[in-house]
Amino acid sequence: MSAIQKSDPQIYEAIEREKRRQAEGIELIPSENYTSEAVMEACGSILTNKYSEGYPGKRYYGGQENIDHIETLAIERAKELFGAEHVNVQPYSGSPANTAIYFALLEFGDTVMGLKLEHGGHITHGLPIAFSGKAYNFVQYGVDIETGRINMEEVRKMAHEHKPKMIVAGFTAYPRDIDWKEFKAIADEVGAITMADISHTAGLIAGGVLESPVPYFDVVMSTTHKTLRGPRGAMIMCKEKFAKAIDRAVFPGLQGGPHEHAIAGKAIAFKEALQPSFKEYGAQVKKNAAYLAEKLMERDFKLISDGTDTHLLLADLTNKGVTGKQAQHVLDEVGITLNKNTIPGETRSPMDPSGIRFGTPAITTRGMKEPEMDRIADWMDRVISNIDDEALHAQIKEEVKEMCLKFPVPGIKV
Repeated sequence: MSAIQKSDPQIYEAIEREKRRQAEGIELIPSENYTSEAVMEACGSILTNKYSEGYPGKRYYGGQENIDHIETLAIERAKELFGAEHVNVQPYSGSPANTAIYFALLEFGDTVMGLKLEHGGHITHGLPIAFSGKAYNFVQYGVDIETGRINMEEVRKMAHEHKPKMIVAGFTAYPRDIDWKEFKAIADEVGAITMADISHTAGLIAGGVLESPVPYFDVVMSTTHKTLRGPRGAMIMCKEKFAKAIDRAVFPGLQGGPHEHAIAGKAIAFKEALQPSFKEYGAQVKKNAAYLAEKLMERDFKLISDGTDTHLLLADLTNKGVTGKQAQHVLDEVGITLNKNTIPGETRSPMDPSGIRFGTPAITTRGMKEPEMDRIADWMDRVISNIDDEALHAQIKEEVKEMCLKFPVPGIKV
């Protein structure tokens, strides 16, 4: 960091403060994780200097021999990791990747089914004010308010009624596993293309603790961070018959030059995920989430669907007498980071909703296990139950810091 320190002290100081925040606090946002030092080195490498419009062997600029090798490694490793027929590793992020899939396989105005945002879906799954909702005729299914789970018979009924060209399955705030086979069966009944968004669960799928949609679905999108523990970015996996359309939609349809420094980071992360230790990691993420859920429910937290099958938990704080925004703020003050979130049947504003969303990928990367989950549940309960007790908050902040410094973050030395 010496070059940054010399050329831009303000940025250097902000980075140093963020390093300390990450090292001394508990990261529970389920879409966040820590990459390895190798991934960070790739993302900060000289590969950022090179333009490489096109694909390996079919570039528009010269000097591509090393770039082609790196991108090909990323593609082949992703194929091996997920058993995919075709992989495009160039999407900059998850939202552009989903947009590329729609652009490749749909016409503007086509009918698509996706999960409602307030029921756990993503803005790219048909939110009316987002591009997906404006460009396509999204019909949105939800969860059963009582159980917090997707009712597949309701999905089937909607599919037969609306005859969508595509059915999107996936989530950003749904704590249960998805029945990929049943979604595929419903799509086949109405002749729909199947698209899975596994941005949140890709690492658990790669780790073998959740079933994969890749054998069943036509196209699968995933970000490469979150549980997969790679750099910020995305990839699209698809059946071979859709490969040409997907590649054309990514480039030149929606993007120009790919970020090859990030693609190198993706290649490294895929290699890491192919190691036996990554399966152990995936299993522990799931164990930690289930144990954290159990300990919170013992403390009278109302969890949507009464638990989790994944890395993610969603809590309704109505019975605690605080809002999601209040809980996020006060927990941030003691070094526990999560996010406010809407819940199924939400009656409050999205900016100050009833719930919080949290998960275990990042803390598991640091080596935390069940005993630490018990402590985290206790801290969350004590802080939320005593939201105005500043002395207690100061005490818990020190306890959080003391525990966290025993579990170093990759690449951060304090």
